[in-house]
Amino acid sequence: MDILEIIKTRRSIRHYESQPVEEDKLNTILEAARWAPSWSNTQCWRFIVVRDEAIKSQLAETLTQWNSARSASSVIQAPVVIAACAELGKSGYKDGVLCTDRDDWHVFDVALAVQNLVLVAHSLGLGTLHIGAFDAGEAARILKVPPRVVVIELILLGYPKRVGKTPPRKEISEIVFYESYGQK
Repeated sequence: MDILEIIKTRRSIRHYESQPVEEDKLNTILEAARWAPSWSNTQCWRFIVVRDEAIKSQLAETLTQWNSARSASSVIQAPVVIAACAELGKSGYKDGVLCTDRDDWHVFDVALAVQNLVLVAHSLGLGTLHIGAFDAGEAARILKVPPRVVVIELILLGYPKRVGKTPPRKEISEIVFYESYGQK
């Protein structure tokens, strides 16, 4: 599959086979995340790989009420949960000084690494699901995340039991402007 086909066919997977994820595939996926671009090559991302059923159950309990019971069961069912974390005070900083008007570049950098991760997972026949509606502080406590590191998202990983339909996408003309916002 070429990269555009991988991007177009990746889906959010909520139901997983019980088959474990092979170590070599997991390492390939993490290697892809490692090679993502980042602010001044700070590589602020950190990943916690969770396979332990008890820890996955605790993480499932951190999901907000907005997240359905279906998502909580997916956390438990997925063979692997990866907590994508960021070290604070690196991305967007130069010599410890913030050099932009925003201090949230770490989220952007982690997102780049996670995009690599999910696309390579898909190319290897694995499915993923991004989970953002959870109590990140409680997840950090469960995972023993140190101070100055935050949990950004949980990523479920495993072999898909089923794949959903392709969701509709906006046309390029609806999302792209030229020279200034609103200019078609």
